[in-house]
Order: sequence, then structure tokens, then C-alpha cells
Amino acid sequence: MTDTTGTTDTTDSAGTTRGTFVAAGEALVDIVVPHDGPALSAPGGSPLNVAVGLSRLGHDALLLTQLGDDDRATLIRDHLDRSGVRLAPESVLPGFPTSAATARLDEHGAASYVFELEWSMPAATLPADAVALHVGSIGVALSPGRASVMGLVQQARDRGLLVTFDPNARPAFTPDADRAWADVRETASYAALVKMSDEDLEFYRPGATPEQVARELLGPVTRLVVLTLGGRGALAFTAEHAVEVAGRTTTVVDTVGAGDSFMAALATVALEHGLDDLGPETLRGLLAAAHEVGAITVSRRGADPPRRDELSPGWPHRA
Repeated sequence: MTDTTGTTDTTDSAGTTRGTFVAAGEALVDIVVPHDGPALSAPGGSPLNVAVGLSRLGHDALLLTQLGDDDRATLIRDHLDRSGVRLAPESVLPGFPTSAATARLDEHGAASYVFELEWSMPAATLPADAVALHVGSIGVALSPGRASVMGLVQQARDRGLLVTFDPNARPAFTPDADRAWADVRETASYAALVKMSDEDLEFYRPGATPEQVARELLGPVTRLVVLTLGGRGALAFTAEHAVEVAGRTTTVVDTVGAGDSFMAALATVALEHGLDDLGPETLRGLLAAAHEVGAITVSRRGADPPRRDELSPGWPHRA
């Protein structure tokens, strides 16, 4: 059982988890337009990417989302099948148009997005064998679907499961930053682990320092706040400690899905090793493990997180 503070005994002797890690939120087709090449279509959506990352790192991952029964949905379902992610049957809504996002890459590989999306995921129930829940991005920001995702969050809290959260700000859908930040704080109050990016920080809390934002989010349930800084590295905050770890040097092909793979790595460590006893060296090891996963992801085109056997022996090397 995993409690809301992240204590866990859900792993076997090989380090793989027993039970289902659920990711809830949007799934869509990313239409990627490179700086100097033809457009490519690929499955995407932050919660979907996290589910794929979790599965490739050895978890039994289940995605709760909202899809139609069209060609876009087929592309997404095939991708989930190849990555070993189960799709909750109630996620398929016949006649519903599956969402899409166009990501235009600049000469540095950074992405900007335009969305075709409606988010009205029906209410759902966590499976009996769920051990953790990840939520984030549009799925937990945009109504009316937000209410269904928050219903899952409440279920997870009532059952004492690990909850992880990545706001992954999308100003196009939540232009009122103050209201969006209030929603983030509400959701974060249920999550043992919260990850944000420096871009999230600039939108939600312009002018605030990372430490100020971390102190706003840390609390009785929220044990760890991680702030990513792109290629510069990441910061980790607990009630007692703050550490920074530089990013890995790598050749960046594009950044699509990089934050999601980083999130999947953090969630993996949280579930497999818990969030107790987070001293400075343990925090540095956690960030280094997530950087390794993120560096591989940005070295490949599209949201293509690594499998566990692509990582260094003994990953995540928790101190």
C-alpha cells in the first residue's frame, strides 16, 4: 500500500511494481512540424506520454482518457499497445472527434503548440489494483473534464495511493493565470510529488522565485516539489532541503515529451523507493536519474522515452 506521503511497499525483489499505475488526462495526436522538414503525426498528450514512460520503465500502466473511434484514435491505441500501456475501455467514446495538437519546432528544437481539443472525460473509477495515480496538464486544468480527473484524485487520496502531479501549463486553455494557479494549488494539495517547469513558473507565478513557489506547494501531503530548468538542470525542494543538479550534455533533436519522460522517471522513483528520508544526496540521485531519462528522450525525434534496459545498470541509483 502507498500512502499519500509516498511510502510504498509495492515493489518485488526485482524492483518492478505490483499493481497498476494509472495516468489520467488528455490523449491526442501531435502533428509535429520541424523547422526544416515535412510534418509528422504521432500520438501525444502529457498524461499519455507519462503513461508510456511509466510502462517503458517497468510499470503496469493504465491510461484513463477520452478518445473517439476515428483514425487518430487508432494511431493512439496502436502506440499504447506497442508500449504496453492498457487503455481503460471507458475511455473510448464512439463518434467523439479525437483531439490533436500541432507542435511547431524552432531551429533549436523547442516546441510551440496549437490545439484542437475538447475535454469532457466522463467520471471513472480507479481499478481495484491501482497503486498510484498521475494527473496533469490539460486533463486537470480544463472543464468539464477537470471534475472527472479530480474525482479520481479524491479516490486515490481516500485509498491512500501515491498521487503525482505535473501542471504542464497551457495558457491557451487557461489564460487567467491567477485562477489557474488556484486550481494548481488545489490539485497539488493531494499530491505527494509535484513537478513544474521554469515555463510553468513564468506563467503561474511571474516574478516568484522557485523556492517561493515550492514553499507554497509543500505541505502535509506534498513531500517533494521539483522544478525543471530545461537544459540547465533541475531543482528539488522538500520541507528541509533544496538541491540543484545540472542537466546532462546531449545532442538535442527536439524537446517534445521531455518533461513527461522526466516526470515518469520521478514517479518511478517515488513509487519504487518512497518519498521518506529525502536527504540532499538522495535528492541529487533522484534528479540525476530523471535527467538520464530526459537526456535520452531529447536525443530522439518525438516523445520517445527510453525503456529501462536502455538506462545505466542499476538505474535509478537511489542514494
